[in-house]
Amino acid sequence: MIAVCASLLFFVNRPTTHHLPHPYLAPEFELRDLNGNQVHLSDFRGKAVVLNFWATWCAPCRRELPWFEEFQKEYGPRGLQIVGVSMDDGGIEAIAPFVRRMGIDYVVLLGDSRVSSLYRGLEVLPTTYYISPRGDVVAYVNGVVSKTDVERDIRETLASGVPN
Repeated sequence: MIAVCASLLFFVNRPTTHHLPHPYLAPEFELRDLNGNQVHLSDFRGKAVVLNFWATWCAPCRRELPWFEEFQKEYGPRGLQIVGVSMDDGGIEAIAPFVRRMGIDYVVLLGDSRVSSLYRGLEVLPTTYYISPRGDVVAYVNGVVSKTDVERDIRETLASGVPN
């Protein structure tokens, strides 16, 4: 009986993509990249954006980082931009060596409490938002879904519209 309950609990709490019936404009932010440059979310308007909040200490986050690198290479020419927002403490000195070691070549920004509050407090890492080329949040995931699900969500986001 305990095994059945535990299995049910896992199934019910399993991360899943939440597709929004009423997309909303993604909250604008300004964060620094690993070169110290200011980057705004609106800099990517016209592209489908996968906005992934993660941390170096988060094992599930580390599992999906190579997927995002792969998808950036494959779908970048089609209008995709992966944007990773590190929620680590320690700044550039703590994050840059990890990013180099992992071979991450997409945009990585240094997150803060302000951006966390704009995006529902980020109660779970990783948290990923899928943003249409128009700038609307069309879906989000708290936790890690399968690589197949991530690719499906990317394709749907790319197809979700063109800029106004």
